[in-house]
Amino acid sequence: MPVIAPWPAARPTQAPSQHGADEAMAAGTTVDHLTETYRAHYRSLLGLAALLLDDTASCEDVVQEAFIRVHSARGRVRDPEKTLAYLRQTVVNLSRSALRRRILGLKLLSKPMPDMASAEEGAYEQLERDQLIKAMRGLQRRQREVLVLRYFADMTEAQVAETLGISLGSVKAYGSRGIAALRVAMEAPA
Repeated sequence: MPVIAPWPAARPTQAPSQHGADEAMAAGTTVDHLTETYRAHYRSLLGLAALLLDDTASCEDVVQEAFIRVHSARGRVRDPEKTLAYLRQTVVNLSRSALRRRILGLKLLSKPMPDMASAEEGAYEQLERDQLIKAMRGLQRRQREVLVLRYFADMTEAQVAETLGISLGSVKAYGSRGIAALRVAMEAPA
């Protein structure tokens, strides 16, 4: 992985005036100070992430992401002495987020996939459907109408009688004869 924070070139240190220190605090921590803090405490930040996460790659990613986030928000770090605290808190927060994503992923993966019919089962079901349609076409018109309304449209016998304009007894008779004819047709060799 590429190093996110380049090693800063050594600069001669100057004693800052009181006015310069006040300006640095008002503007937030400097890039140089942040980089130095990151470089000096990289191992301890990595150790902190390792206590919260389980693999080295994730730990390194979290620590580098923490540096990037604190770097982009360095203006909010008013006291340069708190830079390390900001880095540590960001490592903890990012580690929590990584763990939450993992837990969510495990929950989603642990749900069993719906049972899928094999290709043979699908082909067999298609053959049965084709055979049923052929057998339905072979029924008398009234038997077919009663069975379609009763079992495919999910109507009650009374609703079928009203829809077709026939008596309830006729619906029962047509339905019974139609089912018997379907049984015979479905059991016959194709």
